[in-house]
Amino acid sequence: MRATRQVPPKERHDRQRPRHRPCPPAPHAAAPQRTGALGHLRVLDLSRVLAGPWCTQNLADMGADVIKIEKPGEGDDTRHWGPPFFADAAGTPTDNACYFAACNRNKRSVTVDMATPEGQELIRELACQSDVLVENFKTGGLARYGLDYESLRHLNPRLIYCSVTGFGHTGPYASRAGYDMLVQAMSGLMSITGHADSEPGGGPLRVGVAVIDLFTGMYATSAILSALEARHHTGRGQHIDMALLDVAMAILANQGTGYLNSGNVPKRQGNTHPSVVPYQDFPTQDGNVLLAIGNDGQFARFCAAAGVDWAQDARFTTNAGRVRHRDTLIPMMSALTRTRPMAEWVRLLEDKAVPCGPINHIGQAFDDPQVQYRGLRVEQERYPGAQPPAGEHVNRVVTTASPMRLSDTPPTLRHAPPALGQHTEQVLRERLGVDKERMAALRAKGVV
Repeated sequence: MRATRQVPPKERHDRQRPRHRPCPPAPHAAAPQRTGALGHLRVLDLSRVLAGPWCTQNLADMGADVIKIEKPGEGDDTRHWGPPFFADAAGTPTDNACYFAACNRNKRSVTVDMATPEGQELIRELACQSDVLVENFKTGGLARYGLDYESLRHLNPRLIYCSVTGFGHTGPYASRAGYDMLVQAMSGLMSITGHADSEPGGGPLRVGVAVIDLFTGMYATSAILSALEARHHTGRGQHIDMALLDVAMAILANQGTGYLNSGNVPKRQGNTHPSVVPYQDFPTQDGNVLLAIGNDGQFARFCAAAGVDWAQDARFTTNAGRVRHRDTLIPMMSALTRTRPMAEWVRLLEDKAVPCGPINHIGQAFDDPQVQYRGLRVEQERYPGAQPPAGEHVNRVVTTASPMRLSDTPPTLRHAPPALGQHTEQVLRERLGVDKERMAALRAKGVV
């Protein structure tokens, strides 16, 4: 084997890092009106699909000015992940997938081809003016463009740079691509989701939404807010390394901790709970009802309302006893719940402080009076008060509201999930002072 000189890691990195001129001064512009708790923050969003965009939508809902960078002519992958697709004013399906709208509210879309030197320079200029940058490229993927953390922190030392990857920036899997379902499988989450192998329909299942992506977006939001707080004291930004696998292992919660301390590998058990009984769905005359009885008092109140004396049975008085005698109690309860319709059980128990409810489909959930009262359905227009430009067939967009309720600085609605490149000229003029002539040249070269 030919001998090669081992270049120290720092020396090697510095040697490969592109050299860029310092950040230019920002053009003079009126300070944006502060809206929401984070209205003073500027966020540059280089992420796609779900985990990163979920994080930046949280920041945007809380008032941050989020600029979403997308590839010209293509955009975020989820713009094409359908059906379902949005319909135009005549009700005809378009090629705009609904998926994108779930995680890109309150952002402005700017198209930039970062494979071009001019595009890279535009992104660097925007990063110089940003407080936070979020990206989810493969480990090392942005270094070749001079858009990695080490390159940008020299231009903007206050920048908080959040990377979202499948497996993190270190370790034997660092170079692998990671997707939610793959990580659900690798983390063990699918092994505890679904019915037991011995039951009808048994086998591992993924969760019905991309829960690892969503949790990663939430953890990334918390990490960014923590880094912002630290910057108040240090004056410096930092790099945040968020990995889907790390998050998946963390949210195993009691199942993971139970294994670590007992050595017992948890098994799938459908809708039942490993540590709490009765905590599952039960059959009624016209469907299933969900009972989530989490303590002995709730069980006693259930028994009193249902007219049975099981709470006085020594086997069932405590939760530990009910867990041990699960196989005896559950058939007894199933026989009892079959004696009434589902709605009657809900009416019977709702004022007894016994958690009980229907198992809705999503349409029924959005029709629920509590959901409606809380305003969880949000309707916006991409072009409020105006007709969409030629070629744009979608204006009305409906999403689910942010669940964050702050009394003084609540989430605000400023932008509907944007059309591809909807704000390119506005943002580049406002942030970088790009005039009409330069914009025309950038468009002619396919940079934007």
